[in-house]
Amino acid sequence: MKKWFMVMIILAGCVPVFSQDPVFSQFYAAPLHLNPAFAGVTNAPRITLNYRNQYPGFPNAYITYAATYEQSIEALNSGFGLMLSADAAGDGIYKTNRVAAVYGYRLQASDDFFIKFGVEAGLIQTVIDWNRLVFGDQLDPLTGAVDGSGNPNPSQELQPERLNNTVFDVSAGLLAYGGPFYGGVSVKHLNTPDESIIKLNENLNAGLPLRITVHAGAEFNLGGRNNRGNTAFISPSAMFIKQGPFGQFNVGAYAGFGQFFGGAWYRHTLSNPDAAIVMLGFRKGVLRIGYSYDLTLSPLAQAPGGTGGTHEVSLTINFDDSRELARKKRASRYNDCFKMFN
Repeated sequence: MKKWFMVMIILAGCVPVFSQDPVFSQFYAAPLHLNPAFAGVTNAPRITLNYRNQYPGFPNAYITYAATYEQSIEALNSGFGLMLSADAAGDGIYKTNRVAAVYGYRLQASDDFFIKFGVEAGLIQTVIDWNRLVFGDQLDPLTGAVDGSGNPNPSQELQPERLNNTVFDVSAGLLAYGGPFYGGVSVKHLNTPDESIIKLNENLNAGLPLRITVHAGAEFNLGGRNNRGNTAFISPSAMFIKQGPFGQFNVGAYAGFGQFFGGAWYRHTLSNPDAAIVMLGFRKGVLRIGYSYDLTLSPLAQAPGGTGGTHEVSLTINFDDSRELARKKRASRYNDCFKMFN
């Protein structure tokens, strides 16, 4: 039944009106996926790797991988980035691959108030493994989708002419920060690209819905420094994301204490509670690693065997943490964003 349930999800995903982008619970560790205006918020190159395993209680329901590279060029008041991501649903039956270039420009409005504009352009490729799909006419009441010898039952469904689709995608964002506060808005898929493979109904293939994100937060130092000069801080944050009929609201806080950091958030969809999120992490030199777990609060938690929650791991290599770059940063007119995103 779990496999049949996942097949229905995959088939629904072939119609773009139901499509929804993966959203990282550790959004601060995937800033370019949140808002392209974050490009280059650190003074030196930064590499970030993200892994998300959503609902492992189902047969590998959704697994997402992402990698980003970004760098600020102070002389141009600009930041550049490159994003790669892969999203596999239903144990890889339906895959979405993305590659995008990101550019952000920083405008200094006053001594301590900055505005950043960001744009993103790239390609989205969707791929379906037709041979692994299971259709209703293959199901036997006793043996399921296979015969008594374990061979797949035949199906009358016709394979489509193409099993993959690649489309151009454009996004934009705005970020403002000054003093202890920051806020931003981003709009993904401005050109609403049609990423569908199977044209079930031309009237439904209206393209990938816009993803509108509004986020805000603050950072407050708690005082005290360790032997590396790092202060303890707390950063409350809120985020709202709307894409087509789907929407979610996140609220919580991130805190850092020397080499350790952690956080907790609550996520609510437009119709019901979704998850409670807890995160712990550690930083050493240029490396930062974090792990988070989403405890399912929605009705899906009542499914047989449960959802298994959601696991996320992030690894950030922030070369801005070196002493020489820190010295140059203090001597420059550069003003970065908040420790939460560093």
